[in-house]
Amino acid sequence: MGEIRVLVAGAAGRMGREVVRAVCGESDMVLAAAVDRAHVGEDAGALAGVAGGEPVPVVESLAEAIARSSPEVMVDFTLPEAVMGNLRTALQAGVSCVVGTSGLKEGDLAELEALCGERGAACLVAPNFAIGAVLMMQFAAQAARYFPSAEIIELHHTGKVDAPSGTALRTAQMMANAEGSRLAEAGPDDQPARGQTATGGIHIHSVRLPGLVAHQEVILGGLGQTLTLRHDSISRESFMPGVLLGIRKVRGLQGLVVGLERVIS
Repeated sequence: MGEIRVLVAGAAGRMGREVVRAVCGESDMVLAAAVDRAHVGEDAGALAGVAGGEPVPVVESLAEAIARSSPEVMVDFTLPEAVMGNLRTALQAGVSCVVGTSGLKEGDLAELEALCGERGAACLVAPNFAIGAVLMMQFAAQAARYFPSAEIIELHHTGKVDAPSGTALRTAQMMANAEGSRLAEAGPDDQPARGQTATGGIHIHSVRLPGLVAHQEVILGGLGQTLTLRHDSISRESFMPGVLLGIRKVRGLQGLVVGLERVIS
């Protein structure tokens, strides 16, 4: 197989630039197109600090970018209000998608699954692309079998627009749905100032401060003991191995796949 032709949506953003830089550094990938509403006309590689190579100008229209560049995979790190429109456009064109944008609801996932089935494309949605964060979520789900109570604290930079984070919501879902989970034993809780309540009655606390990137603690409590699981992304580079893995794996998937843990081998 030849090089994977990759389109990056949100290419001028902080995560988008990291994706552009990562893709340009891989011998089996080529940056086919870059889409963003900002920095239109500028070279996406130069914005990401990549020297040399064929210039790839940032364009505003995703539909035009797909028509002109024929990408195989779109990577989307945009905004919650933009992501579904982008995914509809890409999937309807038969372009498989790797999605790191937060804010997708259950109804959105159902629509994406239907679109994938209609168009024969695949869509990988990952709340977190850091391998350590994926492991943390899996460990938390395993620990839910042994502890009756848990709370999640997620901490992010001030530019993150959604709260709770997709990672925290996915963690709570995995813990509540884990085989043999004991979390329902905790019973109702009406104490004030306890964050938002997610699946399984797990409270999630969201912190937004300058200086943070992406961090999460899962604290489980039982009789006479607690267990704390924590993951820290101190740089956006931490997400790139998972993004590159997703790009390579998505072409071999079918339909909608949620969670990077589904493709880690």
